[in-house]
Amino acid sequence: MSIGDLLNEAISSVVARPARTFLTTLGTVLGIGAFVAVLGITATASGQISERFTMLAATEVIVEDVGGLDWAPDENSFSSDADERAQQLPGVENAGVSWQVAPDEGIPVSGVPLPGLQSDTDVPVVAASPGLLRAIRPKIAQGRTYDRVLDARQERVVVLGSTAARRLNITDLRLRPAIFIDDMPFTVVGILGNVVRQPDLLFSALVPRRTAELLWGASIKAPARMLVDTRVGAAPTVAASIAVALRPDAPGAFKVTAPPDPRQLRDQVSTDLNALFLGLAAVCLIIGAAGIANTTMTAVLERYTEIGLRRTLGARAFHIAAQFLTECALLGIVGGLAGASIGVIAVVGASAAQHWTPIIAPWTVLTAPAVGVLVGLLAGVYPAVRAARIVPAEALRR
Repeated sequence: MSIGDLLNEAISSVVARPARTFLTTLGTVLGIGAFVAVLGITATASGQISERFTMLAATEVIVEDVGGLDWAPDENSFSSDADERAQQLPGVENAGVSWQVAPDEGIPVSGVPLPGLQSDTDVPVVAASPGLLRAIRPKIAQGRTYDRVLDARQERVVVLGSTAARRLNITDLRLRPAIFIDDMPFTVVGILGNVVRQPDLLFSALVPRRTAELLWGASIKAPARMLVDTRVGAAPTVAASIAVALRPDAPGAFKVTAPPDPRQLRDQVSTDLNALFLGLAAVCLIIGAAGIANTTMTAVLERYTEIGLRRTLGARAFHIAAQFLTECALLGIVGGLAGASIGVIAVVGASAAQHWTPIIAPWTVLTAPAVGVLVGLLAGVYPAVRAARIVPAEALRR
């Protein structure tokens, strides 16, 4: 038998039973489709993780006050001009200091009482320098943030996060509303609609740093920390020198946290996603192989007499085995092509829904038909061997 004869016989057998062919190749289609989709979506998601990490985490340095000053162990280690000191470093865009005022006891915060509404609420009070309000990259819903002038004059002004404003029933700043913090009036100058960094501030009331030091003292019970917003690529250099820039006399008073390597994070995430989803794809391929093997074995039993007749007319055992292996390989390549197409469509569709740029490695699509053929051949080995061992005389007696 020539290769053309084998292909003709295999195609005729596959086309003769379209419903069975569809159900047989379904497992392979799902397995190959999952294989292509997993690799494509993983590569696309890794690209998005890398981009977002580079834009945010890779430009963020955290400086924490860990104390260690012998003359003031419980006071703020950040000097009053810490923002300016940090912003003088090359690569620093914005920097600011913050801490929660009296986190243990809590400070009463209330808005102007309205009929039928509860005005007292649990809103954290955060002392924040003007540089912090720029470093968190806020989106202002109403009003504005306070600046260095209001901070230096120790004005009683406050910026509310969106959630805190709703709790205090502050919805309109045109009448310059006020809230009461520790029974002292503070004018609300702005409401944060959203922030890129430190989203917990949306639940807080932010007051100028020097105002907080004047009213509640410089001694703090919650650790102060500085958020440093840097240019892309400058974070490691800034992290190495900022402690000395802030306190040349006591750089050990600070703990500096630099962003990790984005390539390491991207590779780790990609490895975890690949391991998880490729395992699922392997399960689908195993199910597909089992379906091909089962259907081919059933075909061998159904065509028992036909196989005996072929052997009687001169077909060898090799020819019978080759015929069934060709059918299985044909089913596998059909499943591989259909699965690759479905996988590509899934990657493009998921990327379009998220407004991402789809990333698909060419080798994942090009090798999909080969994987399908391999699965089909492996699944057809046992049925082909069984068919080749059929004794012509016994087959014809049935």
